[in-house]
Amino acid sequence: MNILYIDHYAGGPRYGMEFRPYYLAREWVRAGHRVTIVAASESHVRSRQPAVDGRFAREVIDGVEFVWCRTPSYRGNGAARVLNMVAFLRRLGQSHQWLDFKPDVVIASSTYPADIWPARRIARRYGAKLVWEVHDLWPLSPIELGGMSKAHPFILWMQWAENVACRAADVVVSMLPKADLHLRKHGMQASKFVYVPNGIDPAEWSEREPHPLPAGHADAIAAARARGDLLVAYAGAHGVANALDSMLAAATLCRDEPVTWLLVGGGPEKEALLRRARSEGLERVVMLDPVPKAAIPTLLRAMDVLYIGLQREPLFRFGISPNKLMDYMMAGRPVICAIESGNDPVAEARCGETIAPEDPQALADAVRRMRARPSAERENLGRAGRAFAELHHLYPTLAQRFIDAVSIHAQGKT
Repeated sequence: MNILYIDHYAGGPRYGMEFRPYYLAREWVRAGHRVTIVAASESHVRSRQPAVDGRFAREVIDGVEFVWCRTPSYRGNGAARVLNMVAFLRRLGQSHQWLDFKPDVVIASSTYPADIWPARRIARRYGAKLVWEVHDLWPLSPIELGGMSKAHPFILWMQWAENVACRAADVVVSMLPKADLHLRKHGMQASKFVYVPNGIDPAEWSEREPHPLPAGHADAIAAARARGDLLVAYAGAHGVANALDSMLAAATLCRDEPVTWLLVGGGPEKEALLRRARSEGLERVVMLDPVPKAAIPTLLRAMDVLYIGLQREPLFRFGISPNKLMDYMMAGRPVICAIESGNDPVAEARCGETIAPEDPQALADAVRRMRARPSAERENLGRAGRAFAELHHLYPTLAQRFIDAVSIHAQGKT
């Protein structure tokens, strides 16, 4: 099967996030399919951008063909980002310059839904199946999270695209388990919907060659162990949405208790969090820089409890599928999850506790309960999370589920 995977923000091991297109495509290549990922040369989520000399550049990574479309750089979510989107869509319309095979499947997967138009044109030209992959719900996300008006021209454009995608796609794949509740209101037939969550590459969690931690991280962990503290860690972005102020407030409530709180990562809120921890004398709060991706398993396995939280947002009623949570489960450590959403992966996995978001007292109490548990009980919670992730979130399984959904639909059309 020849698969064309369109994802504006696609990355990979050389470039950083987002990783999902690369992981799925690599599994499809291993299964004997040909896969080309088409992405923009500029993306705010990558740690490094590909070099593009001219309009397009080609690259092969682990058997996956990449076509990088030259687009202008941008920062933030203003007009420059919209121009970047428009440039990418224009490059997609020049497929005669970069598409060198006849696709059987065309996947539109660029977070924003406007790539459905060029994807539909290509699919129709070659008689290919059209798949729309839904990351976040646009335009609902910029409306509910960004406060944009439903009458804003950009929102009207995105709504038009979403309506077209709901009706035109042969298959709709979503990372959000309850997104169909929204999409059916915009014209999607329920039978088109398939839930394929985010996942894990099992090779990255092999215990044969653990990647060492930076010296500062190893020293901080050793110091906490020497004190006999319970280690509670958050690893990831330090942004407003992550509600890490609640973690510092919980640390204040547990100030005199044997608990070390580690916050590992970077982001726009990190300096403010550092200042708060220092001004409040939170000596058991340790803030560390991000570690290389290869060292994440080593870091998370060194903890006793792992924490994830988000601000309370109505948008989460359609469910969540955070990569960080999958990492936590694979680490085999109990999880405290402070997210209110339409699904509850921690409860499903029976690997920890789910508490109310932005509630420092609830977090402090949950940590105290974890500390009171015998270590064997915490180990059992961790093992349950690992087993759940291995059953439901490994990329080889998810890639097959994705392809099966396309194949079943194709059979139903014949």
